[in-house]
Amino acid sequence: MARAGKSGGGSGMLQWLGLAFVLILADQFTKVLILGYYHLGDRTIVTSFFNVVRVHNTGAAFSFLAGASGWQRWFFTVLGFVAAGIIIWMLRSHPGQKLFSCALAFILAGALGNVIDRLLYGYVVDFLDFHWRGMHFPAFNVADSAITIGAACLILDEFLRVRHTR
Repeated sequence: MARAGKSGGGSGMLQWLGLAFVLILADQFTKVLILGYYHLGDRTIVTSFFNVVRVHNTGAAFSFLAGASGWQRWFFTVLGFVAAGIIIWMLRSHPGQKLFSCALAFILAGALGNVIDRLLYGYVVDFLDFHWRGMHFPAFNVADSAITIGAACLILDEFLRVRHTR
């Protein structure tokens, strides 16, 4: 997929890697707080629709493969590193595409934030718990939020690119 607006590789890419680094720091900082102040299963009711909890996710999104025998830790770790490599290559190739590169930086941060958890703890630390009328959305974290925001920005970037070419 060709993209217009390509600018010099290294220096333009540094701002996106810097953004990813700041997001990783925010993710890891919040997880250290949760690990320091909450035991597994503890929760604090914040509002009628939001709790802070401590959950360990050994699987992927929505606890996919959480019940597997342990191989999933290394599978998702390798997958995260492969994704990070591809994203860095794409950032190097398209640093002038602001929305596209911002989206990639968010996804990179989310992927690496959760990889760090898998390497350090063997699971991902989740703590944001939204619920409504007895239904709970699976708990998630800052890294998961970054991935979601990045994916939404990629979709928006594609809509804008298609609209611009018409």
